[in-house]
Amino acid sequence: MAGGSIPHFQNDAGHPAIDIGVKEFMCTGANPPFDHPHVYLDMGDDNEKVCPYCSTLYRYSPKLKATETQPAGCLYIDQAA
Repeated sequence: MAGGSIPHFQNDAGHPAIDIGVKEFMCTGANPPFDHPHVYLDMGDDNEKVCPYCSTLYRYSPKLKATETQPAGCLYIDQAA
């Protein structure tokens, strides 16, 4: 995603898998204060990646926009202090 920001995703609901519209992203685990270290993940040539911290399976879906998830509501939005 050169030239843009890397989307961050969270999994507060504990979904076993989340479909996303990008192959490069950050996983935060859950929303603070229950998050894990925010890790950069890159699927490369694959279409799925498991977060090494929370074991969420992320699957690439070209049908989704960069900020869309399925199930909905897994985009992490930083709440500025």
